[in-house]
Amino acid sequence: QVQLVESGGGSVQAGGSLRLSCVGSGYVGESNCMGWFRRAPGKEREGVAVGYVGGGVTYFTDSAKGRFTIARDNGKKTVYLQMNSLKPEDTAMYYCAADFRQRCTGRSPIAFDYRGQGTQVTVSS
Repeated sequence: QVQLVESGGGSVQAGGSLRLSCVGSGYVGESNCMGWFRRAPGKEREGVAVGYVGGGVTYFTDSAKGRFTIARDNGKKTVYLQMNSLKPEDTAMYYCAADFRQRCTGRSPIAFDYRGQGTQVTVSS
């Protein structure tokens, strides 16, 4: 069965950086879409970014553009989220998500078929 395992979360001060990683297992080949969404306390889930197997990316959160970078290593079934210039409002549980169907292109990772357990990111001011 498909499993996604996130790592790299933690606590940092505003302005700091973190790099999240997500490793997939339990499937042959590559997912068509692999990305991240987050859920802050008391807020709705929010799509952050998606990387496509062909190399393209989509960012869903305006606040993340210019600060976050998503990248995939298809050979390792891994997706990364490099987060720089972190702000307290970035505090959330970050989830990895993946989808194997063509329909995932352009869609928020919130809607993907598979997701991990999440990794907590806490940014203090």
